[in-house]
Formats: sequence, C-alpha cells, structure tokens
Amino acid sequence: MDFEQEKLPLHVAIIMDGNGRWATQRDLPRIEGHIAGIESVREAVTATREIGIPYLTLYAFSKENWSRPKEEVQGLLHLLELYLLKELPMMMEHEIRFMAIGALEDLPKKLQVMLDDVMEKTKRHKALTLNIALSYSGRQEILHAVRSVLRDMKAGRIKRIDERVFARYLYTAAMPDPDLLIRTSGEMRLSNFLLWQMAYTEIYVTETLWPDFRREAYEEALMEFTRRERRFGSLKEY
Repeated sequence: MDFEQEKLPLHVAIIMDGNGRWATQRDLPRIEGHIAGIESVREAVTATREIGIPYLTLYAFSKENWSRPKEEVQGLLHLLELYLLKELPMMMEHEIRFMAIGALEDLPKKLQVMLDDVMEKTKRHKALTLNIALSYSGRQEILHAVRSVLRDMKAGRIKRIDERVFARYLYTAAMPDPDLLIRTSGEMRLSNFLLWQMAYTEIYVTETLWPDFRREAYEEALMEFTRRERRFGSLKEY
C-alpha cells in the first residue's frame, strides 16, 4: 500500500491476542498457536521497519499470564529465548533497537541475561525501536513510577510534579505515546496495557486472530488510522 507518510503513526502498540483460540480451532496444543504467532511478529516488525514507523510495542506476556498452566508459561518463555537468538542478526542488519519493558525481574535469570545482551548490542540503532512488554501490568507500571517520584522528591532531585515529569518515570520514558493501538481477536478492552500512555490513542480492533494477522492486515489497520482525524479532546469541527 502507498501511505501518506505524514499521516502514519509514530508509535504503534499491538495486543497480540488469539493464539490459543487459533490452536484450539485446529485441535492443536495451545503452544502451537504461539509458535504460529511468531511469524506474525516477524511480519509486523519487518513491515514497521520498511514503512518507516519509528516505534513498535508488542504486548507479549502480562503479569496475569503467570497464572496460566505451567507448561504453557514455560513454552512461551522458551519461544522468547528462541526468538531473541534467531532475530538478533536481523535486528543488527536493519538497525532495530530492541527494548523490553515490564517487571523483568520476574523472568528466569537466563532470559534476563539474554534480554540484557540483545538490548546492549542494539542500543545504538535508530531505524526502529521494538519494545516487547514482558511480565507487564499498566497499573503496576504507574505504581512503580509513583514510588520513584516519591523517592526522588524526598531526596530533593525533583521539586514539582506534572504530567511531563511523571512520564519520565514510566517504562516508555524515551518514547512518544502510542498513536495507534491494534488489538486482534475482537476483544474490546485494554487488558491493563499502557494505561497512562493510551489517553488519546486511536484504537483499531479486528476479529482476525494474531497468527493470521499478517502484513496485509497490518497495512489495513494503518490505512484506517490515516483516515481518522485526531482531536485530542478538542471541539474542533469536522
């Protein structure tokens, strides 16, 4: 598709939902849906880089996901390890900066080390910043920021607090807020994702399950975004 570059979002966030249902519909183990979903991740990252959108945040694993069956959780974490190993050369070649946000201390130590390694190796890349939200909770992120603000106010490092100052304490401090949220599988909720940052984000929901959400579907979502007029709460007439 041909896009008007100035109308494209700077930051796209995606809730990658529907892997389990995709597998169930095919009488497959749930982990097979997650495996199939990796190809959709690859296509989304590649398309974002090629189209020229500078930030992409993917909701990969929430705090609540720890309550899933142990075998599924272990499988998901193993898939993430494989993803990092396989995709690092691509990130290096295409100047993609990798970041992980969330309560990373919850993750297995081996995975934490791998995440740190990939973030360090890609930290100077500027073509695309790819954020993966892991053990993430929007409410916990805000509480973490509040505690950090109180600590720094007590220490005299900051004198006053406003929205701009507070945003510097979020996991996404160095990034613009998402312009577009895409949610697959038809669910109509934010699921505790980037709650502060989503104040004026445009939301696009599709019935397509994540493993079937490939480049054409992604470009349709972007095209829909370019047709919208963002008013940020103003009373501006159409």
